[in-house]
Amino acid sequence: MYKPDSVWTWAFILITFIQAAIVLAFEGYVFAIFEESLTTQSEAVSATYSEPYTRTIPTFLTLFIFGLLYQLVLVWDALRMKNTIQVIGLCFYNVGLLIYAGVQIDQIKTATGVLSGTLTILDIWDDLAPFLKAIPGVIALGLILMTGVAWKLYDEFAWTIYKNISADLKMKRRYLTFQIYIALLKFDFFFFLGFTIQFVVVVVNVADPEFGLTLAAIPITVAILVMAGFWTRRENKWGMAFIVFLYFCAVAYFIFKLVRMYNGSKVDSYIPVRKSLTIFAVITVILIIITIVNAIACTQNFDTGLKRYIEHRKFESEDEKSYMTEMPNLSHGPATSRMMID
Repeated sequence: MYKPDSVWTWAFILITFIQAAIVLAFEGYVFAIFEESLTTQSEAVSATYSEPYTRTIPTFLTLFIFGLLYQLVLVWDALRMKNTIQVIGLCFYNVGLLIYAGVQIDQIKTATGVLSGTLTILDIWDDLAPFLKAIPGVIALGLILMTGVAWKLYDEFAWTIYKNISADLKMKRRYLTFQIYIALLKFDFFFFLGFTIQFVVVVVNVADPEFGLTLAAIPITVAILVMAGFWTRRENKWGMAFIVFLYFCAVAYFIFKLVRMYNGSKVDSYIPVRKSLTIFAVITVILIIITIVNAIACTQNFDTGLKRYIEHRKFESEDEKSYMTEMPNLSHGPATSRMMID
């Protein structure tokens, strides 16, 4: 079991933990006020108009719970593996959370306005506003602190990697491409799942066939991401070709959803969470495109000797055996130079 072993690794974990605790406390308070404000009129209000808005706040709370807990898992994984790429990625991940926190202010204000106008809830915006506006501030402060600590971790991990890498410059670049690709898969998972949660909870009716299809996409996506990592490590070109094809299908799916949000017969059903769905869809499309580029680059690196470094990595502990996200030191491998990760 990994335990932080330096001031900066402890600092990084504590910053993300405190950030998560404060944000979740604020979101929990917002949710509690919302539930208490529901009136007896709520059952009489037309479900086709107001019901999606009643799910807005629970959906945001669910996403922040998952997003921040998932961040803690990624932080632990990155520090345990001394993965500088993932540490930097977590800073960008926080930028995404910051944008989402800003969007939720407007969407919850709209939701409470609509619901109070239909007597579904009491007018609670003045009670919620200070906490909702504080959440982006907390995330922004955490992001600034994380970025500063990440710089220190870069220097700290560079020395560890320097001691373990025995490869030429080309091999180092190949491994970095692999490392970036594996990190991208982890972030792809969150943004896809975030979009799906909002879509299922707020937009799709349980009786709609699309509800079941959307839920079925979750385990399929997990399987695709797992197989993407597996085939990359095994240097399976046919498997990678199939995965890249599925990535293009995913891009088409999210573009279709984006168009559907603003055109067609179901536009009204998207209104309660349209802004946040748009952000998640756009970020996911960008991430998938970057992932496609990286997947092709990884495939081009097949049969160049990188597989030996991945499969024969020397682990410092038994807990690390299921992860392969740092460069090994092969005693029998190339030893033309010892270089630090840029």
